[in-house]
Amino acid sequence: MKRSMFLPALLVCLPCLLGVAPGFMPSAHADDGFKPIFNGRDLSGWQGNPDLWSVRDGAISGVTRDEPKLTHNTFLVWTNGLVDDFELRLKYRIVGGNSGIQYRSAVQDQGKFGPIVGGYQADIEAGPTYSGILYEERGRGILALRGQKVRITADPADANKPKIEVTGSLGRSEDIQAQIKAQDWNEYRIVARGNHLQHFINGLQTVDVVDEHPGKAARSGVLAFQIHVGPPMTVQFKDIELKRLKLADKKKIVLTAGTPSHGPGEHEHNAGILLLNQCLQSHPGILTAYYLNGWPRDPTAYDNADAILIYCDGGGGHPFIQGDHLRIIGEKVRQGTGLGCLHYAVEVPKDKGGPEFLQWIGGYFETHWSVNPHWYAEFKTLPPHPVTRGVKPFGAQDEWYYHMRFVEGLKGVTPILSALPPESTLNRPDGPHSGNPHVRAAVKDRKEPQHVMWVYERPDGGRGFGFTGGHFHKNWGHDDFRKVVLNAIVWMARAEVPENGVESTVTPEQLKANLDPKGR
Repeated sequence: MKRSMFLPALLVCLPCLLGVAPGFMPSAHADDGFKPIFNGRDLSGWQGNPDLWSVRDGAISGVTRDEPKLTHNTFLVWTNGLVDDFELRLKYRIVGGNSGIQYRSAVQDQGKFGPIVGGYQADIEAGPTYSGILYEERGRGILALRGQKVRITADPADANKPKIEVTGSLGRSEDIQAQIKAQDWNEYRIVARGNHLQHFINGLQTVDVVDEHPGKAARSGVLAFQIHVGPPMTVQFKDIELKRLKLADKKKIVLTAGTPSHGPGEHEHNAGILLLNQCLQSHPGILTAYYLNGWPRDPTAYDNADAILIYCDGGGGHPFIQGDHLRIIGEKVRQGTGLGCLHYAVEVPKDKGGPEFLQWIGGYFETHWSVNPHWYAEFKTLPPHPVTRGVKPFGAQDEWYYHMRFVEGLKGVTPILSALPPESTLNRPDGPHSGNPHVRAAVKDRKEPQHVMWVYERPDGGRGFGFTGGHFHKNWGHDDFRKVVLNAIVWMARAEVPENGVESTVTPEQLKANLDPKGR
């Protein structure tokens, strides 16, 4: 930290491109919700200057020497996810200098000596004064000294500056310092729940802060460790465990993108998820998180989710059926978490994922029963439902899968988008995805409209939905195509869908952003 009370605040989001999760050592406390986010061997999942950061004796170690002299504070950033409401516990040791634990922070630049981070900091130092305080790096400065209970609001004279009101005491700073072991291992715990922030060292609470400063109080951001400019120092961290906490005042929606596939403009999972995330940013009562390029590396990714959306390739490669992922998602669903699947993500094998998807979202693409033709679907009428609020009848050319396998009698299922496919969609020979006697009888003989989007209310009260469009990325630029999906995402999280639906605007430039290279 730097010792100024006020610095210009700049908290920006850091998009993270994330991939398939590596294995972590199981936590001895896994049953209490804490999960390790450092494997004890290397810096997988962490990013910083390798000349300064390494792993020594099972601990993340930041070391500086007389030369070269740092010209800015630098950080080791956890790249596997962002933190919102959480509890973090770890052990630290510091010899010389100053450090800290950044949380709900933002990477603001890439400096000469590594990432530059701004935001909340749980301070650490070798000296006798600052360990345990709340500091805002590159922002509002010292927000709470050790032993203080504090309420932060906007300064009436300057809304960009904080008004810091000390509302109580947690004890004398000197007494807390007496329990911190010099040049030895200490336990640090941080609890962030809404705008209530608490720090603890060796079981003693050091600060208690309620941050009510509009536009300044961060609700989500990166986790990082600091090396401060100054004399040579060594700081170490080990036994780093994270527990996500349920949000009390918002619904959290976790958006997950699969890995790239198909040609340019098709199955643009990463760009599509980033676009939907952008569209939800201004919706009241919602906090989103996103993970790209497959199953999250973050072992806590879904732990406090109210709803999970997956947009990915399916079938035998579906991320949800790999390893123990069905069990993980099943536990979340049993806790009431909503689940939505876009396009190919509605397809799982009949014998692995099929029974679960029937329970979770009410239907799925079953090979040799469902089909995947490209066709222009025209949705002339829409049922009255929160998911159709503000959506006008529309049509779109897409790979609309149809003849889904639904729960018996459609119990709990409400079809949202339905149309009768042209018979030309069944001209292909029979095959796992192309045709079968059952679908021909339904469409050619009985002329049954096919449901290509549906919502599901589970018997336990949870919610789910399936949407079979989304093959072509350009369709996210269609206002009604996009709105019906955004409405469904909000609905499955049990948040309020506005009377006119979830409003959003997507420009041609935004539609082109974040596309995977795919040989471009």
